[in-house]
Amino acid sequence: MTTFITRYATSGAGIRLAVKDLIDMAGEPTTAGCRAVADRAVPAARDAACLAGAREAGARIVGRTNLHELALGVTGVNEWYGTPVNPLDPTRVPGGSSSGSAVAVATDEADVAYGSDTGGSIRIPAACCGIAGLKTTWGRIPLDGVWPLAPSFDTVGPMARTVGGLVTGMQLLEPGFSIAGVEGTDLVIGRLPIEADPAITAALDQALGLVGWDSRELAVRGWDDATLQAGLLLVVEAWDSDAALVAEDPEGISDGVRGRLELGGSFDEDTVAAAWGVQRAWKAALERVFAEVDLLVTPTLSIFAPPLEDGDDLLVSRCTLPVNLAGVPAVSLPVPTGGPLPASMQLIGPAQSEERLLAAAVVLEAAVASA
Repeated sequence: MTTFITRYATSGAGIRLAVKDLIDMAGEPTTAGCRAVADRAVPAARDAACLAGAREAGARIVGRTNLHELALGVTGVNEWYGTPVNPLDPTRVPGGSSSGSAVAVATDEADVAYGSDTGGSIRIPAACCGIAGLKTTWGRIPLDGVWPLAPSFDTVGPMARTVGGLVTGMQLLEPGFSIAGVEGTDLVIGRLPIEADPAITAALDQALGLVGWDSRELAVRGWDDATLQAGLLLVVEAWDSDAALVAEDPEGISDGVRGRLELGGSFDEDTVAAAWGVQRAWKAALERVFAEVDLLVTPTLSIFAPPLEDGDDLLVSRCTLPVNLAGVPAVSLPVPTGGPLPASMQLIGPAQSEERLLAAAVVLEAAVASA
């Protein structure tokens, strides 16, 4: 099996939940999709904190899902456990790093899946597999018991076939969660002028036209630099997280992932300090933007899911990293193109706005479905 690293037999009426295999479950080893980790893993003493709500709600955990090794990759390809098969087109990448979680819900093997998102690892596979995914506000969902990649950016969030499934996922992660009302056309949307495949741009234009929001083009200064510096800081922190693992068992980590980790250890202190300065300025810039608009809209990816042999094209086509640099939430949801593959729209909100962000996504999803 390539979707799941571990499967469980379940029965009953509870929500079927798939859990990315970097989230601890009591009595089970955590592999992080990596041979070096798996060879040293022992059964976890307790659940990760983010599983408490699912346990209380009686969710049925159907399995621990595959991922891009150590959550450090955009393709979802895994040398040790195989590659989850993209249900839209098996010749294309499923996206990473939460590839197994995306495929599990896209193929109806789970109602909700938990993924992690450090630089786009929920939203990228959601876009590639035609499902919905929510990157939560940094710090909102506890990360105790979750294998770290870049702690200043790591988040856990839900993936599902519909926005309603994301709401259910948030209710498992945060009992008592409910969406806030968004009345019809009462939102002001800033549309970032990001160059994308014409079919993707047209699909987003059509969807925004259907929902009738006040949509205006908005150039946000610093977007490209935020993308660059977020990528730098992510691998710097990833090296801090996994350098000991590289030293102990370099052959237990695939060449591509090990190379990205080692890159993170190559930057000097001045370069890293300058990147953190960009992060602070970027957070402040977005706060000013959200004083003028309710949400920002971009494509999640500027291309459709690429063929397996061209998967690294996602590194330059993802529109996700600036969101992680600012720590704000974003939802990705599929938008039809009239062709075999959907586009994916990314709605970005201010910090702690998941209730309103998902409410807006419900409105948009309904407008597209009724067209």
